[in-house]
Amino acid sequence: MGFSEAFILNSVAIGIFPFVRISACLMSMFAFSSQNVPIVIRLTLALALTYNFLGNIPEPEVFEVFSIKGFITIAHEFLIGLGIGFVTQFISQIFVVAGQVVAMQTGLGFASLVDPVSGTNTPVVGQFFTVLTTILFFAVDGHLMLFRLLHYSFELVPINNTFPTLVWVEFAKFGSLMFIIALSLSISSICAMLLVNFTFGVMTRAAPQLNIFSLGFAISMLSGIVILRLVMSGFSIHFEEAMNQVFNLGCTFIGSECPNLF
Repeated sequence: MGFSEAFILNSVAIGIFPFVRISACLMSMFAFSSQNVPIVIRLTLALALTYNFLGNIPEPEVFEVFSIKGFITIAHEFLIGLGIGFVTQFISQIFVVAGQVVAMQTGLGFASLVDPVSGTNTPVVGQFFTVLTTILFFAVDGHLMLFRLLHYSFELVPINNTFPTLVWVEFAKFGSLMFIIALSLSISSICAMLLVNFTFGVMTRAAPQLNIFSLGFAISMLSGIVILRLVMSGFSIHFEEAMNQVFNLGCTFIGSECPNLF
């Protein structure tokens, strides 16, 4: 049994556009975009999701892939998938920023590790928050929620359909909200270390013979560990708030309401 060239091109056109959107989402998605995840795993997962999505999404308009219109559509689908996946990066960045603030205030910022996601040096506290965020993200099925959002995007933003450019402005606006959530998590450590440093200042004024440089650093480190333990008591609450805000942004990105989706 032979297959004509038109049949092969039509089959490729039906599957290639959803595959581009899904693979772009996985490429920029939190946890899956890490350098520790092999490309083969992401490619296999993208092919599996494409195979499962094809029977439940609106059938795209069939036209020649290797044409100007085809390349424009591929770029369009790539940007949509990239935006949906990039939304989840805010979850990790919120707690990386909070971890950096806590580390710098408590004196724990001297120890740093290479972030496998960004490839840059970050404090160990930020890495610790990133690990906890990753565990909670998978524990509450955040990846499944994102896959559902990705599947729903094919209905709201069909393939080869115009996409509003004003939606990208929401990403810039969310940057301020990201710092607000990070600051709300780390504000307690800032206030606590301010009191510790103020106490050292009073002690140095009252007893100048005390060497603040030899005592202050050790006590600040011990106080930082205690403060970090207290900060962890509100970690889950801030994680829930971050998840809600991030997925609200994802739903806004595709023009939907999260209560109807989740």
